[in-house]
Amino acid sequence: MDKYECLKLSNQLCFPLYAVAKEIVKKYKPYLDEMDLTYTQYIAMLVLWENKSMGVKELGRHLYLDSGTLTPLLKKLENKGYITRERSKEDERNLIISITKEGEALKDKAVTVPAKVGKCVCMDAEDAIKLKNQLYGILEEITDI
Repeated sequence: MDKYECLKLSNQLCFPLYAVAKEIVKKYKPYLDEMDLTYTQYIAMLVLWENKSMGVKELGRHLYLDSGTLTPLLKKLENKGYITRERSKEDERNLIISITKEGEALKDKAVTVPAKVGKCVCMDAEDAIKLKNQLYGILEEITDI
C-alpha cells in the first residue's frame, strides 16, 4: 500500500457519514417545510418536547451545538411562537428555553415525521438500532461533553 492510500476519499470513514447525514436531512425537508421548521429547529424541538424547559447550555449539549449556532435558531423559534427565552431567576447569566402551547401543539404534526423518513432508509429496525448505538458510542468517545 502506498503512503497516500489513506488520502483516497473511498478510504475515509467521515465521508460516507457526512454524505448519508446530508441525504437523510434532505428527506426531512418536505415534511419540515409543512411545519415551517428547518432540520436544526426540528431537532431542538424534539429535545424541548421531551424536556419542556431547559437552559441553552443544556440544549446545546443535547444537540452538540454551541450557543453561537443556537442563538439565531432559538430567536426564530421564539418569533414563530414555539418557545420562550427568559433569564434564569437564580442566575441571570443563564437563559432558559421553554416550549409554548403553540410549540407543544406542533408535536401532533411532527409525530408522523420519523416514520415517513424511516421509509426512505433501506434498513431493517434491528440494523438501524445497532447503527444508532454505534454512532452514539462514537459521539461519546470523541466529544468533550
